Formats: sequence, structure tokens, C-alpha cells
Amino acid sequence: MVRISDIKLPVTHDRKALLREAAKKLRVGENAIRKIRIVRRSLDARRKPNLFYVYTADAELKENSVSKSLHNNFMSSPDEQYRLPAAGKMKPGPRPLVIGSGPAGLFAALLLAEAGLKPIILERGEDALTRTKKAERLFKEGILDPLSNVQFGEGGAGTFSDGKLNTSVRDPGFRGKFVKETFVRFGADPEILYDAKPHVGTDVLTGILVKMREYMTCLGAEYRFLSKATGFQTKNGALTAVIVNDREIIPADTAVLSPGHSARDTFFMLHELGVAMEAKPFAAGIRIEHPQEMIDLAQYGRARESLPPASYKLTHQTKTGRGVYSFCMCPGGCVVNASSEPGRLTVNGMSYSKRDSANANSALIVSLNPRDYGKLVLDKSVPEALAGIAFQRKLEEAAFRAAGGRLPQILYGDLKAGRVTRSYGDFISCTKGESAFADVSAVLPDFMTGCLLEGIEAFGKKLRGFDRFDAIITAVEARSSSPVRILRDEAYLSSVRGLYPAGEGAGYAGGIMSAAMDGMRCAEKIIRNGYGGRAV
Repeated sequence: MVRISDIKLPVTHDRKALLREAAKKLRVGENAIRKIRIVRRSLDARRKPNLFYVYTADAELKENSVSKSLHNNFMSSPDEQYRLPAAGKMKPGPRPLVIGSGPAGLFAALLLAEAGLKPIILERGEDALTRTKKAERLFKEGILDPLSNVQFGEGGAGTFSDGKLNTSVRDPGFRGKFVKETFVRFGADPEILYDAKPHVGTDVLTGILVKMREYMTCLGAEYRFLSKATGFQTKNGALTAVIVNDREIIPADTAVLSPGHSARDTFFMLHELGVAMEAKPFAAGIRIEHPQEMIDLAQYGRARESLPPASYKLTHQTKTGRGVYSFCMCPGGCVVNASSEPGRLTVNGMSYSKRDSANANSALIVSLNPRDYGKLVLDKSVPEALAGIAFQRKLEEAAFRAAGGRLPQILYGDLKAGRVTRSYGDFISCTKGESAFADVSAVLPDFMTGCLLEGIEAFGKKLRGFDRFDAIITAVEARSSSPVRILRDEAYLSSVRGLYPAGEGAGYAGGIMSAAMDGMRCAEKIIRNGYGGRAV
């Protein structure tokens, strides 16, 4: 296979155009190419309205079609295959546990199952299909199940943030490629293998999760839903058992701890047990909506036609030096009630696979560090390491009060003018959950509101229309990432031997891809060490 880069084609190209351009670059006839595989596809919109797709592709040539000049000008396709590490010598021991079935736990469990270690997966929520019904009940009736919701259940919070698979994490071991290949293997569109901004969709993800569970069960893995880890037993600093639902004791000397960023009770339990952890920076803010057509025109310079709904990524440093940036941008999406605790309200964004909502939405969040939120936590009994959780709860309680448990909304122009909105402007909100107009400025500290207003004004200069008066703001986006980091050493072990913190909740990832890759790294450590973490 020969790798060909920088193949540029108009966005309206036909299916044969890629083959024709590849042959042209290789200086061979089209019939000399046995097959061609797309490695990467990105959209070049720098010269609006003339848009191009830019491809990297691997071509397999027929024998006697490769000239010496071809060898000199093109590189062979590199080996980009992920390989499961060789297992250490194993001896009998308790089955490894995986606590949490979000992206980190899911892919840790997958590797352990494929290595023959038959993991037990403990998930505090319910299976993907049941939790989807519970989430829909929250959206339609406002009834929250604290055990099974947008945050908790099979697939974790990522299931309801629409399955964006882009990441900036370096990946020399091709773990990210393996994650995408796995999703395709169980039902995702193969285009995610090469799209620069791959997206699965919440509706497709649920089916993938079910198929992955069925596959791992066939390999000997065991899923236990509504099974919350409520304690750990240790001896001489090493894990000996996990307590489930305060009553069942499961012997274990190895566990991947991937609780997700919303498992607040788990973080407090770990702190009480003396597991080493620290407060970490995170970000919080609001969701902002615009008409998708406006974003398309701003990004493409013309109507979308056959192009996907346009996205954006915006950053701004305020006059005070604080960062404001867009996060988890959802083209053709909706704003979601992502609450998991009674009396507290937080939002997220999601899209279905077709991304066919009339609106685009994104989180706009303000960077925060432990010194910031530590000053704003009034409850001095909260441990320093967990102050970020206390601050998140303070924001969410204010958001819940602001509109009586509904999603509090305001138009950008009204927030800027210091008044409550009375009606939408030229477009209406797309939400999953009932909303109401409210004083959103009362939800956030003044410095955060000021940063957001400055950021939106700056973004209006970068993306035309972003600062339109009737842009719809919904509060509060409080869970962009975990405010806690469970400390681990170079072997990925916590201060309790045998306990491997993993993923976003543990403080080592920031999205589906990076969390899945981190879970894989923890599983690799366990596999290399031998069963139960005891190499002999």
C-alpha cells in the first residue's frame, strides 16, 4: 500500500473522483490501482464559497505498477494497527472488576475480556435502553431518577453528548483508531474511521453499547446494573474487596475505577477512605444556541447543500487573562437537561446521528482553578480536594431555583442589558426538557457572567452573527469535566494498590475518545502484570 496525501477535491465530487485523482498523483492508470482506502478526510473552507475536501488515502497497486520514481516520491502505508499487549504469567485470583461502564470502563472491560480475564462490570445505573427511557421521562415529565439518567447508566455521560470522537490526545499506540474501529464493528458508520470530526449520534450509540455488552458477555464478562461501589476493603494498603450497594462484598485485588465526572458520592467515599486525590482545574458556564443555517452560512459562505451541518471552535482570553471557549459543539442538536441530583440542574448538548435539528448549540465555558472556586465555597467542612464539587452544586442549585426546576433561559441581548427575557426572537430553542425564561445572571458569579459577555462579543467578530441579540442562553453547564483527580503513579495505580483510576471522572481525560484510550491503558497494565496484578 502507498500513502497519498493532500488529494483535494470539490465538495460535490463523485465517487470515482478520488480514484482518478489518486492515479493522477501516482502517475499511473486508474486500472493499476487494485483498491483505495480513505485514511482521513477534512473540509477546507478557507476560500469561501469554494470548498474542498482534502483526503489522505492508501492505494494498493497491482504488481509491476510501481516505478522507481514512485518509490522515491511516496511513502509506504505505515503499520497503524493497535495490538493488545502480551499477558504476564498468570495464576488464579479474583476476577478483575471494572467500576463504571462509561467510555473508560467500557474499553477497559473490552480489553480485559478479549485477554480472557472475564471482568465483572459494576454499573450504578441501568442498561442503555432502560436509561434512555428514564431520560425521556425526565425530558417530558420532569421526573428524575437519581440512579438512571443522562449521567448514570451504561455508556456513561458520553451516550447523551452525541458521540463526538475527535480528540487532540497524541496516540502513538493507535488506541484511538481501535476505539473507532470497534464502534464501526458494532454498528457505527464507517465514515468515522476517516472523518476529521467523527460523530456517531446518541441514537446509534445505544445500539452499539448493547451489542458490545452481548459480545463481552459471550467472552465471559459479567455486567451488573444498579450496582454502585459504596466502599472498599483493603489490607496493608492493597485492595481486597469492593462493597456494592452497602451490602454485597465482592473479593477483588484488581479494579479499574472509572466512575465518571458526576459520581460525586463516590469521590466523597474515596476521600473518607483516604484515597489520595486533589482538586483540579475545570470550566463551567452556559449553553448557547443559534440557527444552524446561520452557522452554515458563516462557516461555508453559502447554503449547506450536500455538506454536513457546520461546526465551530472558538476561544478568547479575557481582559483579566481568563479563558472563555466553546466546548462540545453540537451541530443540528439540542440542549439537554443533564441533571442527576434532586434540587440541582445542569445542562449538556447532544445531537442524533442525522444532526437534523434547526439549531446549533455549544457550551461556552469559563476556565476555573481551585483558587477560584475554593473562595466561593461557603461550606468550610468540604474537603479542599472536593471544593470543585461543592462549587458545581452551588451553581446547579441556583439554576434549579431560577426557573423552578425548568431549564433557565435568557437571550444574549437581555443578559447584556440586565433584564429578563419575555419572548424568543427570530428562532426558538431546541431543548430536551421544559424551559422557562429566568434571570440567568443570578445563577453565575459576576466574574463568570462578565467573562461570557466579553467572550460572546469577541466571538461575534470571528463568526458572523454569533453575538446576535436573540442568541439563546441556557444555564448552567457545570460538568464539562471532573473537578477532581484521583492520584495515580506511573503504573497507573492509586494510593490503594490494585485500584486503577481511569477516565474523565478520575481526572485523566476530557471526552469519549480520551477516556476510552485511558481505560485501555489501565487494562493494558493489568494484562501485562498478570491476573490480579500479580506477575510471577
